[in-house]
Amino acid sequence: MKQSMTTRWRTIDVVVAAVIAVSFGVIFWAWGLLWRAVDPAFAFFPAAQAIMYGVWLVPAVLGGLVIRKPGAALFCEAVAATISALLGSEWGGITIVQGLIQGLGAELAFAAFRYRSFRLPAALLAGALTGLGAALFDFFVWNVEYALTSYRIPYALLTVVSATLIAGAGAGYLTRALAGTGVLDRFPAGRERAAI
Repeated sequence: MKQSMTTRWRTIDVVVAAVIAVSFGVIFWAWGLLWRAVDPAFAFFPAAQAIMYGVWLVPAVLGGLVIRKPGAALFCEAVAATISALLGSEWGGITIVQGLIQGLGAELAFAAFRYRSFRLPAALLAGALTGLGAALFDFFVWNVEYALTSYRIPYALLTVVSATLIAGAGAGYLTRALAGTGVLDRFPAGRERAAI
């Protein structure tokens, strides 16, 4: 049976995307507090803290996997970043721009599959590309004053790895777990429980 894809958003698509985004906006804010709290644990190699980065990128991949419409990844990541900024993220309003760039990375991955494949390879690519967006932003905005070989390059590489594993694989498995509960039955992800 050939699946036809409509790019038109339903009301439920908007509501679920907003729930994902707002939920992760709160998580982002809390994750920022944890990020600062564990700084000393990474004193031996500060760039290694980028292994925690992937959590900030989950809504882009999760939104794309659940909603399966153009713009879903970008919407979820950008709104989550906006919520975290409004809650008082220490990085301020620039977080919104960063969220747009990160969401665009995941959006490009789903577009590369023409919004027709939402299996694990698509999730991993979405995670990797959103991580690449994050790594490039940090490389040229936040980390420009740090040493190139001992910090900026390892930090960028670890950000992409973290994003691929946490945001990519993590969102893929989270989508599968949510589908198994039945909460996604109104979405293709819920009707293809074994396919993700």
